[in-house]
Amino acid sequence: MVLHFLKTVVLRAILRSYGRKAVLILLASLGGSAFVPAQISGRCTPSFPFQDGWWGADAAYSIPLPGGRSVWIFGDTLYGDKRVVVGNEPRMVRNSIGISRCDDKGQWSLQYAIRHGEDGKPRDFFQARILRPRATNTWYWALDGFVHERDLWVTLLCIRNARVKKPDGFDFETCGADLAKVSDLEADPQKWKVAYFPLVPNGVAAYPSASAVVDGAYVYLFALYEKGVRPLLVTRIPLAGLDAAAGNLQYLSKTGKWNPGLKPEDAMPVMDHGATEMSVRYHPALKKWVAVMKSPDFASDAILLRIAPEITGPWSPGDVIYHIPEMQKNSPSYDKNTFCYAGKEHPEFEEPEVDESGSLLITYVCNTMNVPDLTTNLKIYVPKVVQLPLAAGQKPPENSRPNKPKQPAKN
Repeated sequence: MVLHFLKTVVLRAILRSYGRKAVLILLASLGGSAFVPAQISGRCTPSFPFQDGWWGADAAYSIPLPGGRSVWIFGDTLYGDKRVVVGNEPRMVRNSIGISRCDDKGQWSLQYAIRHGEDGKPRDFFQARILRPRATNTWYWALDGFVHERDLWVTLLCIRNARVKKPDGFDFETCGADLAKVSDLEADPQKWKVAYFPLVPNGVAAYPSASAVVDGAYVYLFALYEKGVRPLLVTRIPLAGLDAAAGNLQYLSKTGKWNPGLKPEDAMPVMDHGATEMSVRYHPALKKWVAVMKSPDFASDAILLRIAPEITGPWSPGDVIYHIPEMQKNSPSYDKNTFCYAGKEHPEFEEPEVDESGSLLITYVCNTMNVPDLTTNLKIYVPKVVQLPLAAGQKPPENSRPNKPKQPAKN
């Protein structure tokens, strides 16, 4: 940790004397990650062991719960006594959750919850057929969430089998977005009550779900627009109107006003290139919003960090904060079939003492285009944890998109 502190001090000195570009050039010349990873201390550091019949998953969003717990939201989840793939079909449920705790000594523990039906068989924790009873071959990717008045709200991206043939592992397409309200959080997760609320129907091509964060009287939901350069849009719902989410949804328009509903062609792109999964969180020490995401370039090994003074921007273009080793040809963990995604931040597990501006604890997931490899390579398809220093003095460009009003615009 001392060595890491010295590295951070040196980098800050270079930053002050020669500017940010010189720091990035130096780090690039050193190879590896653009920010030198801090040694993971083990003090309540997340880890994802194979237990409770859980054999790996993606997504891995975390949401703090009352009482010091966190809920982890997982996507497609492998389950059973081992990993099983029949042909190119893994044995899995489409989503699951986990509850993590940290004891008085800072030790991490995680209890997975794969929901079971009345027949005792594993099933998706969040059920797409409740709101979409006529939709066959449809499921939810459960993504980000937030707590409001002791209930957990989770964004749900509707997914279905692709109507046009695609490669194995990519034979899906989006079909809308909904919200889940989860109650009785003090009970066993198997007994949690889940209510579903429609949000955006199929065909809009922008589905608020990528990240969710409460600020003031609203929850802000980010949406990837699946057309053109695939920019990121921002929507919001008043917390008082969550039970009628679809009718209370608003989007930030190109005029800077909040308009009802969601018309992506009229929406302001708050980031030029978005992602299906990412995190947006506020950092009080920096007094800035921080977004973490895997590079939208599928072949890239980069995890990006963007910052903004307001949740609506202007967002910086993005700095590379980590190079994923599994996607580097000179890495022992490299495989030509491996691809990585789902980069995001988990502020509740970060350590302020890493440096005076705090740290970043991020996760990402790697998968394979050769699906049977899931049964032999147990190092993939499980969230990877990386701790990084959050560099001080980061500023959005002065000449970027004009800032939006701090107060909600009145239409």
